[in-house]
Amino acid sequence: MTKQEEKQKLRQTVRRLEAELPPSYQTKSSAAIAARLRSMPAYQAAETVFCFVGVGAEVDTRPLLKDALATGKRLCVPLCTGPGRMELRQIADLAQLVPGAYGIPAPLESCPAVPVDGVDFAVIPCLTCSHSGRRLGRGGGYYDRFLSQYRGGAVLLCRERLIREEIPVESHDLPVPWVLTERSLYEDGVPARLG
Repeated sequence: MTKQEEKQKLRQTVRRLEAELPPSYQTKSSAAIAARLRSMPAYQAAETVFCFVGVGAEVDTRPLLKDALATGKRLCVPLCTGPGRMELRQIADLAQLVPGAYGIPAPLESCPAVPVDGVDFAVIPCLTCSHSGRRLGRGGGYYDRFLSQYRGGAVLLCRERLIREEIPVESHDLPVPWVLTERSLYEDGVPARLG
């Protein structure tokens, strides 16, 4: 089986598990993840934050988006511009999010672009990941391209029930140093203190 086939098989398994997550667990785990992220020193110190907009069964990032705006951070979110391509766009209000590609809320076209190297802290989605930061996305390559250019602090958000230690990886799959679940923050696979 090729790495691509292994990834597709794992995606099917995790999507099935994700669909079976009780709504109460989704709500509680999202709230716990958001609270833990807000207490991370790297997030608190960041002036410019890049964060995905969670939809469906993904971790709900709206509390994080609101917090970043309320605490005066420059907040940017992804704007899909083509297959596997996205731009980082600054928003000043959640009202600037409109339905975009794949039904994901996206910034208005008029929102200013932010260069990748203008970001201090990035909040990255995944379908599943390992505690050591090996990530499996949904297959579009958007965040693989972002991570190949990005050099700042980054954290993966994943519900503990969806963590898988065996993630098939290819040469372009870059690990993310921090993984945040409702249970703990992991740094290079080891539980880390938040402050």
